[in-house]
Amino acid sequence: MALTPNVARPARSWSPSAPVEEPTRNPFKRYWRAVTDDEASWGRRLFVGLGVPFGIGLGGLVLGVAAFAVYAWSLLPETPDAYALARATQSQPTVVVDVRGERITQFEPEFREWVPLDSIPTHLVDALIATEDRDFYGHGGIDYQRTVGAIWNTLKGARQGGSTITQQLARNLFPDEIGNAGTIERKTKEALAARAIERDHTKREILEAYLNTVPFLYNAHGVELAARTYFASHAPDLTVPQSAMLVAMLKGPNQFNPVRHPEAATDRRNLVLRLMAEQGVLGQEEAAAYQAEGLDIDLQPQPSTYSAAPHFTAAVRRELDAWATARGYDVDRDGLVVRTTLDLTMQREAEAAVAARAGRLQRTADGQWGRRVPRAALDAAFRKTTAYAQAVDGGMSESEALAEVRADAALWDSVAQTVRRVEASLVAIQPETGAVRAYVGSRDFRVDEYDHAGVALRQPGSTFKAFVFAGALQRGYGPEDEIDGGAAEVELDDGTTWTPAGGWSEGTLADALAYSKNAATARLTQEIGPHRVALVAQRMGVESDLDVVPSIGLGTSPVTLLEMVSAYATIANDGLRREPKLITRVETASGTVLDTFGGVGRQALTRRDARNLLDMLRGVIDRGTGRPLREMGVTGDLAGKTGTTQEYADGWFIAMRPGLAVGAWVGFNDQRVTFRSKQTGEGSRTALPVVGDFLLRVQDRLPNVAFPPPPGRYADLDFDADGDSLLIDEADVADLTAEDYEWAYGEDPYDPVEVDVPDVERPMEDRPDLRQPPPATRRIGWDGNGQRSDERQRTDAPRRAPIPRTPPPSAPRGGQSGEPVMIPRDAPPTPDPEVRNRNNRGGMTAEEMIEEARRRDGDG
Repeated sequence: MALTPNVARPARSWSPSAPVEEPTRNPFKRYWRAVTDDEASWGRRLFVGLGVPFGIGLGGLVLGVAAFAVYAWSLLPETPDAYALARATQSQPTVVVDVRGERITQFEPEFREWVPLDSIPTHLVDALIATEDRDFYGHGGIDYQRTVGAIWNTLKGARQGGSTITQQLARNLFPDEIGNAGTIERKTKEALAARAIERDHTKREILEAYLNTVPFLYNAHGVELAARTYFASHAPDLTVPQSAMLVAMLKGPNQFNPVRHPEAATDRRNLVLRLMAEQGVLGQEEAAAYQAEGLDIDLQPQPSTYSAAPHFTAAVRRELDAWATARGYDVDRDGLVVRTTLDLTMQREAEAAVAARAGRLQRTADGQWGRRVPRAALDAAFRKTTAYAQAVDGGMSESEALAEVRADAALWDSVAQTVRRVEASLVAIQPETGAVRAYVGSRDFRVDEYDHAGVALRQPGSTFKAFVFAGALQRGYGPEDEIDGGAAEVELDDGTTWTPAGGWSEGTLADALAYSKNAATARLTQEIGPHRVALVAQRMGVESDLDVVPSIGLGTSPVTLLEMVSAYATIANDGLRREPKLITRVETASGTVLDTFGGVGRQALTRRDARNLLDMLRGVIDRGTGRPLREMGVTGDLAGKTGTTQEYADGWFIAMRPGLAVGAWVGFNDQRVTFRSKQTGEGSRTALPVVGDFLLRVQDRLPNVAFPPPPGRYADLDFDADGDSLLIDEADVADLTAEDYEWAYGEDPYDPVEVDVPDVERPMEDRPDLRQPPPATRRIGWDGNGQRSDERQRTDAPRRAPIPRTPPPSAPRGGQSGEPVMIPRDAPPTPDPEVRNRNNRGGMTAEEMIEEARRRDGDG
């Protein structure tokens, strides 16, 4: 057969009628032409058809891996590392103690008790691995196959557990840093933390940490507390079915709760037993026998962390968190020791006083209100109930939901009881340091967690009048100055006139404060200006925003009880303002001091003004609205002020005695509910008994000394049979040291400034009980023409016997015997002359010291 030689194909001839393919830059069109080109070889077409997609896919994969690597790298700073694990597993709670070292409470992330792995039954570990992580001993913290599947399902919107035991441990230890959300970020952080844990810890350490930190219900963390909670047992004593039940709950503590869902819990437990048999750690017959057993639950819920002073503890925690955040400490895990100012003995007495007196007042309120409760207050409480929220969520309108919950008789009774519940709070502060010795925020923290001492803002009523009279003293008025107590008319900014009630006849400033006269206080507020009242209050310790209005002096701006007691403590501390102090210092567990708390004081009032004001507040207790405190049997040098707000919604009383300022508030959570009569709702009948009860319980523990006297007042003198005051030789005058005079006469007025005063208390026994003659008085009022009258005059009949500051002209000088002079009754005994000269600054004579005191008082 003859072979036909190859003949070359003729070249394509071009014809004007043939279509011409235009060149394109579109890569997809070029790719499609290359794949469908009939003229190209099949190999080229195959290479282009598969190679291009493969290359694109490979490039995309590389870019995706690179992008994920960058993303994971960006999460590293937010992801706990192995050091964090060691810190978490070795964490110790922070202990809070009182002023004597008695434990108040402790701060920890959860309630747990650590058990070594050697004490945990082997079958519990086997059940855990068989159910949660079969390849636990084979992977390095991440099961990549399960992780990829979990991520893929997450992207599709479904949730699938792909976490190993190590990853679960990371999530349990660091819930804030990692979280529980089903997101790529959470799974990435979880995986990174797991790798870090596996790199630096053994499998046994990981198992031990996991079993001691895994959360269960009923406030139990770890298998030891879980064993106590569900089986009234201990971890080493758990049986195989009990271990399987605990592992079964890990899938979903609520879903497989053996208390509420026993059938679901039983099915899940039996699945764990079957998986143990499949893994060969349990025989098939044993598994079947265990599956036939009941759950045998003996529920013993674990208590939450106890606090002996819960409201105080909450306040300490707020302050401590701010401190720890600024310094990089973990309050729950660093094993700190927080030494506080609280006196647990006083705290228990304060709680007892609040509970006892508020209980009596509750019976009064129940008798006044019965089942009658203000409708608005009742409806407001109904709107806070779960039943109301569920009704609204179910599609009802607010009015329909309200009508439905009102119809529930049991709910109505419960809500009404809550609305008319009498609440009370008490705060006690040591004036010299600002240390809070007692802090009660409510009658019962278990019933009402709201802090009525340091958080609740309520109108203080007449307790605010102290700032008005403090401002008047700063302006140069004196306690014996007379003031017109008639009805005062105050013109307001809007042109209207405000006339406060409580007018009386003319009297002194001291009487106006003692008897809590509103008209006189309003007149005095107008004289010195509402702005000065606000300024004085803020300097003395009130930190809440104040409404600078004409009625500010009557206590119309809401404040906290803690603020008011702190301000009164300023009065008791010679005008030196100390901020309320809760914490004294923070230490490590070994006793190393990390920080101390407490700073400089601020001289808010001059010593002269503070002592005058305190003496005026003595009159409240001795002859004014605070007399019931004496009638209760409270002893000691006392000063204070009552307060009552409109419609008897709030009752206040604040008392001072050497070493302690204590105040109480009584009222209702809803101010539309009040005591319904003056006889039952005044502060002297609600809050005063609370303070009095507390003082009766603790007064034996307080120093039995007197406050320093005000300027111009000596101790009351004894009189002989003829009515003449008993005289003491002038020689004793020289026994008074310059320091004695300083305490007696006070200091010249000056503007308040920041001063660095050591945070120590001056011993009470070092304060001589000296009093001086009354200063010039001022008569404040309006004449018949409506003009202000300001007449300065001397008091003709002082309440206490006047004592001349200089001896008579015929008296010898220098402490020699001769004509006697009158000096304070409680002056210190005559020391040895040599000692006397050393005590007197520069060896001053009696005359020189007296003249110095006169100049200091401005009478020279």
